[in-house]
Amino acid sequence: MIKSEPYWWQAAPLAASDPTPVRGTADVVIVGAGYTGLSAALTLARAGRSVQVFDRQKPGEGASSRNGGITSGNLRPSLAALTKQFGAERAAALVAESKAAREDLYQFIAEEGIDCDFKLVGRFAGASRAADYERLAREADHLRSAFGIEAYPVGRGEQQSYIGSTFYHGGNVRMDIGGLHPAKLHAAMLRLARDAGALVHGETAVLGIRDEAGGYEVLTARGAVRASHVIVGTNGYTDRFDRWLRSRLVPVRSRIIATVPLSANLMGELMPSRMMYSETRKLHYYYRPSPDGTRILFGGRDGTIAGDAEWPTASLRRALADIFPQLAGVTIEHSWYGNVAMNRDMVPRIFARSGRRYAAGYCGSGVVWARWAGRKAALQVLSDQAGGSALDFRPPRWVPLISGKAWFMPAVFGWLRFRDWLATRE
Repeated sequence: MIKSEPYWWQAAPLAASDPTPVRGTADVVIVGAGYTGLSAALTLARAGRSVQVFDRQKPGEGASSRNGGITSGNLRPSLAALTKQFGAERAAALVAESKAAREDLYQFIAEEGIDCDFKLVGRFAGASRAADYERLAREADHLRSAFGIEAYPVGRGEQQSYIGSTFYHGGNVRMDIGGLHPAKLHAAMLRLARDAGALVHGETAVLGIRDEAGGYEVLTARGAVRASHVIVGTNGYTDRFDRWLRSRLVPVRSRIIATVPLSANLMGELMPSRMMYSETRKLHYYYRPSPDGTRILFGGRDGTIAGDAEWPTASLRRALADIFPQLAGVTIEHSWYGNVAMNRDMVPRIFARSGRRYAAGYCGSGVVWARWAGRKAALQVLSDQAGGSALDFRPPRWVPLISGKAWFMPAVFGWLRFRDWLATRE
């Protein structure tokens, strides 16, 4: 029987909800107790503000403990696409900020002494088509020349040093990306926020937010709170408490499977460099060794919008065997999913509306962006100049007919799969 709970929960089970009573006032109320909300709470509480955080699930039960633990900080659009859409200045600033956000996460882990199995091992990105290799080589050259990032192309004849597969047509390596245990990171952030004085209320849904003179009234399942400021960090788990935000984010399921433990010899053959991995297919996959180096964790888009069907797990199993034929019959021990939040620009965002601050739309790269954006939003509440960010501009555009459910995802999933099949015929 395949376990539907995340592999990560074995070493870092979700904490029980704190029974602390809800207080009637706070300087700041934060909605969402994932990386975004806890980062904001820690920043504000250490600055002496009274903070209450609310989550309708257990703290961290969403994507913060369900992701792949890869510290990519990706921007999905290319630099050329960003330049065309936002102009050269903002495009360059966004790319520079992705570097700053990664480095800030690494510094945070080190300074706080967080044991989350973090290793800066680098990432190999595989060219799924021969035509993709040149683009990846140019990307590596640009990262090295423009941002000083250790990055280099890897030809097909050299890739066996990085991955035991002939599936790719070469690729590139960048050494500024690593891996960590996402649930351990979240558990540490929860502890730090509470130690700083923030009240974190799990399994306490926010039902609505009303504007009041000088602030807001936040209605929760356990009582109302009057607050001077509100930060919303619900990302792919935004529900009807904020219909406006819900209509601007597209929640998409991302699923990960985890193999049973493999032999040390086989792991050394398949992942000799023990790096993180990604690729260039439209329906792309991301994968990595487990922190203890005994398993492979393999993820990609799910394609479903309700229930827990078996076919997404079978689809990931086939994709894993395409890359590593040696694993065609491997036993899968875990299969789980979490929601990522896309937006029409495909760029993470910090923004304000009616005085409320939002951080959302990480487009599948929230390990880096969520903590960074939550801290930036908190610094803005504190009127600290360090809260400035290239992510801080107009809100994401409205997505017609979305209403919180990506009803079109099965069709999109099928279309991307078809395009990848066509690419194999080129």
